[in-house]
Amino acid sequence: MRYVETVIFAFAKVGVTPRPFSLEYQGIRLKGTLHRKASHRLELDATLHGNISLDCDRCGHSYRQEVNEHMTLQISDEAVQDKDNLDIIEFLDGRVDLLFLLKSEVHALKGDYHFCPQCETEDEILELEF
Repeated sequence: MRYVETVIFAFAKVGVTPRPFSLEYQGIRLKGTLHRKASHRLELDATLHGNISLDCDRCGHSYRQEVNEHMTLQISDEAVQDKDNLDIIEFLDGRVDLLFLLKSEVHALKGDYHFCPQCETEDEILELEF
């Protein structure tokens, strides 16, 4: 399978045959396929893989964490009123920007709470005043 490094796809040009893609941002690679599920719905089936730099929320030290996560997202070119499915991404301009999706996932990973390997094993309660 030949992977395309394209980051923007025209929504109307994506067919039912899975279209492979691969791109990287800040050491994280998004690799997978994009295909049409319905007239206004595409499905992205991909894996996030690589190493990301994180800051420990306990001690403040930076460390590297391996990422290997599978993700399946629905992509729509119209406004969606489905409150049961939060994995629907709307691209209302007729273009699917995969780099935007990858950046969003990387920033979501960085925005979560993280503890470095040393702090994960410590049971001592730590309270610092600044």
